[in-house]
Amino acid sequence: MKFLNKKILSVIALTGLFALSCDLVETPRDTASADAVFSNEQGLQIYINSLYDWLPGANDIIRVDYVSDYGARRDVPPIVRNGVSPTTTDDTSQSGWNRVALGGDVHWGWSTLRDINYFLKNNVSDEVAPDVRQHFNGLARFFRAFFYFEKVKRYGDVPWIDEPLDIEDERLFGSRDSRELVMNNILADINFAVENIRTETDGSRTLITKDVALALKSRIALFEGTFRKYHADGLAAGLGNTADQWLQEAANAAQQIMERGNYRIYTGAGDLSYQELFLSDSPNSAEDMLVNQMDGNIGVRHTANWILNSATTGVRFTFVRPFIHTYLNIDGTPFTNRAGYETMIFPEEIENRDRRLYQTIRTPHYSSPRDGDQRLQMPDWAYTYTGYQPAKWSEPDKPLGEGTVNTNTVQIFRYAEVLLNYAEAKAELGTLTASDWATTIGVLRARAGITGGLDTLPAVADPYLQSVYFPNITDPSILEVRRERGIELAMEGHRYYDLVRWKRGELMEGVWRGMYIPEANQYYDLNNDGNPDIYFYTVDPGSRQDGIFYLNVGSDYRLSDGESGELIWRSEVPKSWQERNYFYPVPESDLLTNPNLGQNPGW
Repeated sequence: MKFLNKKILSVIALTGLFALSCDLVETPRDTASADAVFSNEQGLQIYINSLYDWLPGANDIIRVDYVSDYGARRDVPPIVRNGVSPTTTDDTSQSGWNRVALGGDVHWGWSTLRDINYFLKNNVSDEVAPDVRQHFNGLARFFRAFFYFEKVKRYGDVPWIDEPLDIEDERLFGSRDSRELVMNNILADINFAVENIRTETDGSRTLITKDVALALKSRIALFEGTFRKYHADGLAAGLGNTADQWLQEAANAAQQIMERGNYRIYTGAGDLSYQELFLSDSPNSAEDMLVNQMDGNIGVRHTANWILNSATTGVRFTFVRPFIHTYLNIDGTPFTNRAGYETMIFPEEIENRDRRLYQTIRTPHYSSPRDGDQRLQMPDWAYTYTGYQPAKWSEPDKPLGEGTVNTNTVQIFRYAEVLLNYAEAKAELGTLTASDWATTIGVLRARAGITGGLDTLPAVADPYLQSVYFPNITDPSILEVRRERGIELAMEGHRYYDLVRWKRGELMEGVWRGMYIPEANQYYDLNNDGNPDIYFYTVDPGSRQDGIFYLNVGSDYRLSDGESGELIWRSEVPKSWQERNYFYPVPESDLLTNPNLGQNPGW
């Protein structure tokens, strides 16, 4: 249950609607007829409400980044594990919506598309005003654009179907259509949605509005433009010359939202504004565009506290050190410009940094607008593999690791992404101006407390970003926009497909590196309170002191230089990224049913 104000209405008619989506000869008893649904605005609204259930839920979003380059976890995900197909079950607690992104079962399913197409075919009643019908058709086409976008991201070429098919229809056993055809149809759908959705604003932030449709368009067009640009010599062969057209569509859509003026970057909680976005039980009226709204009074909650703090549940996602090093100093200079940054211990490396660092991972600088659990100020070594444990999404006034307790809102679209989409599209087009920078990246960094470089384009390419992340990028603005995107949207479900579109899947092969330890078999004070709190050992000291965690770095863990160095986790499991991994395989069961689909290259 994600959208409370609509779900109540939906329940009344769901049984009838699902029956209608199957072309049964006889209408089942106690179900609504097609005429009852499509002959009035209330029926159209109820049908459209049922489609909202397809959108990613709160638990989907907070877990998608389990498969990414910037996170270590309990095990190596199947997508990069040598000899293991991504159709192998990975984390069975995940829903069908995001199992592909998590490296689990591949879900080819098309039932949602049939529901959408059935609506579009039957929404023709003269008893409903034409502008009303077009509004609901716009909503349906929003869902179809989103649905197909997710399919293209995962599989590349897919069959384009724009009407409900009967079981005898030969198109059920047809081949896939070209990426170009499908993406052009997606663009037509989302353009129709933008033009025809009548809802301009929505205080609940749970309804699809014209702005939300524009946000989806900017997301789709940015993905496609960069995919065509960076895969022009491979998976997007023959499409590279159209990349700029898509990038311009992305910039235009984002710019329209910016000019419409319905949203702004939230700064109402001062230094804690970024953190407050992800702790509030209510949508943020300034920045949130479409959310999953929780309600603890009726049991609608999610599992962030549990999944991000339990040593036994989930995959124990935790950030890796190379990503932590991308957070800027508070003056706007790269942290990696500091002399000796490679061997700084935790208390040193977190000083005077981008405030989002303190609001994304546990540090002694963590503070909350709520009274709550002080354990969020230090990493829990029973959970974290690297020392950089997430604090984002964890509510400090709720139990940690004790089930489904979270009532904080989880965003599907927020305005910060729109600004990032605009900045990246313009940077890729080579048209980003100082004014563009100031109103996008500058605004986001200002909220994070950064003082330098807010209104001027970067002039020098950061060698750390080039050497560690993007060796083929020389444009300083593109590098900095990518830095900003990773930090601002961390743990919001974007990272894996950012790597895909940038053709940087090789980053998934990275060693999972954690905190720097100057010397094994020593006590360390990681929060600078004058008392040791952890002992990293290669030789078991035998006795234990109360209040100190003892971590064996000579077994499952190791130190990069033997008796000193960065914590290394799971280095014994090889990771391999291949060109074929940019697409998932079509499931074998579907190929057996319809061999004309063909398999993706390399699978």
